[in-house]
Amino acid sequence: MKNNQKFQPDPNLKLMDQVRQVLRYHHYAYRTEQTYCYWIVRYIRFFEAKRHPRDMGKIEIEAFLSHLAVEGKVSASTQRQALNAIVFLYKRVLDQPVEELIEHIRAHKHRRPPVVMSQAEVQGVLVQMAGVHLLMAQLLYGGGLRLMECVRLRVQDLDFERDLIYLRDAKGGKDRTTIFPASIKSILQGHVARVKRLHEQDLAAGYGGVYLPNALGKKYPRADKEFGWQYVFPSKQLSTDPRSGIVRRHHVLESGLQKAVKTAVARAEIHKRVGCHTFRHSFATHLLENGVNIRVLQELMGHADVKTTEIYTHVMAKDIDAIASPLDTL
Repeated sequence: MKNNQKFQPDPNLKLMDQVRQVLRYHHYAYRTEQTYCYWIVRYIRFFEAKRHPRDMGKIEIEAFLSHLAVEGKVSASTQRQALNAIVFLYKRVLDQPVEELIEHIRAHKHRRPPVVMSQAEVQGVLVQMAGVHLLMAQLLYGGGLRLMECVRLRVQDLDFERDLIYLRDAKGGKDRTTIFPASIKSILQGHVARVKRLHEQDLAAGYGGVYLPNALGKKYPRADKEFGWQYVFPSKQLSTDPRSGIVRRHHVLESGLQKAVKTAVARAEIHKRVGCHTFRHSFATHLLENGVNIRVLQELMGHADVKTTEIYTHVMAKDIDAIASPLDTL
């Protein structure tokens, strides 16, 4: 089937199996598949009669999305996620695109400045960490990586010769390049060497394959066992792929790093709402404070609009320490 032809799911399958079939045909990530299925099921169950979605439309979609905003009090991004899932259902699965404008009550979008650590606070958190989790946190801060960008890094994404990190198919399906922290280069090289030995052991045991994105496995049948495609941070155990049933080594779970950061923040006695993404916010803010051009930072962060990058100008340290409070001048 050519890519410009519309894919029709198997009519003999149940609705949610059709949804999964279409999602997999279009190579949606497994995490996206789970999210879309969750919202579609919630949409159907919202109406007690549990009518088939093809018998519903604009009015029902608006009612569900408005409920999420008013009673559910979800964020704007969560409401938009639900809308995307429902639109996918109607357009791609049922072939009934909702042509009319959806006029639901929109969740309030809070525009809060990001939480940022000082360099001393970053150092305080990092000294409380060790091993692989420390290395991952250093990459988050040193290169401005998002959590899942770090978790999904492949060996070939690390350019030790040019000191660059390539981030493939990141948020919004975009690729970008960011800086390589020179201070951890030798440590990361040693880590990759250990990953290679683990991969060689897997190959000797008859395994060694890894998940390849965008159906690359069909185009390059042997690429899944090449070392360059292996994850930089592989799981300690082999696991069964929930889609294909193939036993292979996946990347580590992001929850491990999240828990390690939370513990380190508590030990460092930092009383801010700090998480993994705070390292990325701190990376951007500290570069601006060091005089990096905002357009350069925009490229490093992978922002489509410089206005997104400009939010960091609101939290960067400014020359306000020399300004006296009017109370002190009385």
